[in-house]
Parts: sequence; structure tokens; C-alpha cells
Amino acid sequence: MNEASPVNSAAAAKSWRSGDNPPQRAFTPERDDAIFDMMELFFFAYRDFVKDSDRLLEKYKFGRAHHRVLHFVNRRPGLTIAALLDILKITKQSLNRVLKQLLGGGFVEAREGANDRRQRLLYASPKGAALAQELARLQSARFVRVLGGLAPEARRSATEFLLAMIDEDDRAGVRAHLVKTADAAVTARAAGVEPPR
Repeated sequence: MNEASPVNSAAAAKSWRSGDNPPQRAFTPERDDAIFDMMELFFFAYRDFVKDSDRLLEKYKFGRAHHRVLHFVNRRPGLTIAALLDILKITKQSLNRVLKQLLGGGFVEAREGANDRRQRLLYASPKGAALAQELARLQSARFVRVLGGLAPEARRSATEFLLAMIDEDDRAGVRAHLVKTADAAVTARAAGVEPPR
């Protein structure tokens, strides 16, 4: 595609920013504007994705770190602290501060491991599960609305894009996490229990 192509023109970029379909531009070092557009779209999408949950968290004097811990503990009942640290990629010190507040407030419970009594397995309490589910409801509503308007190919592309944004050496771990979460939901349904959301 040459520089005279209307797809590469400033008019095409302006048209896209005003609501038309995005121009098909090559992502090269010479086309930094395309990369910056994507980076800014990612920022704005994330900003809007978290705003409703942020308002609810403020009522509890919690932040996004509390939300992330509560989300994964609720989705993976019996999660170990080591597994949670691996998912969140934060320091033990950072996790301890947040976990102490969630445990102290009765949102999360720590139980002894069945085989190793030194091990602490994390579970959302009924109060914590209710908050996690309300936060998930707020955020999933946006996904339902957006994905409902996309063709199946576009949904697959969105999933592929998000996976590709994860560091390559961590993708297998993320896929394994998603499988474990899905397995936990199947097990819960088989037992007649509504799985964590």
C-alpha cells in the first residue's frame, strides 16, 4: 500500500476517529500513529471497563487490587496463596496488605489444606462471593453488549488479540487458568451448585 492510498491518509484516520470503520494501516515503525491509536483505545476501553466496579469498590474503601484478589479467589475456590501470586504477578508484601483487609472484613476465608496443614487455601465467604458477583455483573454487562454486536469471527479475533497481548511465556499458564476455572464451573453445576461468576 503506498502513501497516496486513501486508507493511509489523514482524512481516513480522522474519519475513523469520528465513528467510521478503522482504516487498514500497516503497523510499522513509520506508522506510529496507528500504534498510538490502538494504545489509546486500549486505555479508554479499560477506563470504561473499570469505572462502574470502581464506584462500587469505593463504598467498601477497596481498590482494584482488592477486586482482583476477590475475583480470582471467587472464581477458583481453594486457590493457594502461591497460585494467586503467580496469577497477579505481584509481591507477597503487596498481596498480604490486601488479603489482610479482605480476611479481616470477612470477604475471604483462609482454610488449612487437607494434605498439608501449613498450606492456606483461599475461599470467598458468602459476603465476598456476593460482592465478587456484583462486580462481575457490572463488568460482564459491557462484554455481553459488545460481543452481542460482533460476528463470531470478530469475537475470535478479540480473544486472539487479548491472548497475544499476554507475555508469550505466560500464555500457557493463562490458558491453564481458564481451563481450571471452566472445570470448577462444570463441577459446581454437576453438584447442583451455581458456579462462581
